[in-house]
Amino acid sequence: MTEPSYGVRSSVAELRRVAVRRPLTGGTDVVAQYEAAHWQTPDLDRLADQHAGFVATLRSLGSDVVELDPVAGLPDAVFVYDPVFVGPSGSIELQAAKVARQGEAKHLIEGLELAGVPTIGRLVGDATADAGDMFWLDDSTVAIGRSYRTNEAAVEQLRGILAGDGVGVEVFDVPHDMGPEYCLHLMSVISPVRDDLAVVYEKLAPVAMLRSLARRGIEWVTADDDEYVTLGCNILAVRPGVVVMGQRNTRTADKLRERGVEVHTFDSEQSDKGEGGPTCMTRPIARG
Repeated sequence: MTEPSYGVRSSVAELRRVAVRRPLTGGTDVVAQYEAAHWQTPDLDRLADQHAGFVATLRSLGSDVVELDPVAGLPDAVFVYDPVFVGPSGSIELQAAKVARQGEAKHLIEGLELAGVPTIGRLVGDATADAGDMFWLDDSTVAIGRSYRTNEAAVEQLRGILAGDGVGVEVFDVPHDMGPEYCLHLMSVISPVRDDLAVVYEKLAPVAMLRSLARRGIEWVTADDDEYVTLGCNILAVRPGVVVMGQRNTRTADKLRERGVEVHTFDSEQSDKGEGGPTCMTRPIARG
């Protein structure tokens, strides 16, 4: 029996198929676009090389990677996790609150539809959301962070769309941290690793989320302050207990290995400048 080419009900099940988008490259005008999108000034050649190394790592771990072309004028489009959320029966097109990211969702939906993933819903009206505020607590529950990027209107629309797949929602309020101009998603402070383990940055983690993890028997290892800054809490599970993370975050990696996790690393220095790690650079299409 052929496995379906799309469908997601987990943040940790085997990452069978995943979309990525190559970063935008070019001259000084493109560097200026990154800076306008709140990146620290990137080295575009190194960014492209490091992204290619990340993709090679995913393929070496068995994922079928769908590579999408860069989108002119949208440097943040390399972070394909955010504009669309994929559930059991297809894609949900979101709407960005960050002006520099508006327009990404349309391009990503087009790429996913060409890859055979149907679109099952779209946010409308004044609803705004980034999927960086969304992850799977279990196979029938999505955690949604209410934040500067994801508003109450989006939560209610997502609740209705996901209900069509028998999926419920738990909502957690994301802290103010450095304010609306900076990117604090719910997944800035948590990365699921396997069904019973996550990495958490406790200082900014919603208490209600930590209690929800505990109720489910999900333990966590903590990212410290220094490695939180280098996205040590941004970790991609490619199957339960097998992860990809930035190579600079050695203490977090060691903590995971002590818990029996298989850790693979890549050079994430340039993507870190846009506050995006391996989770941000992937849009899971099929898991499990």
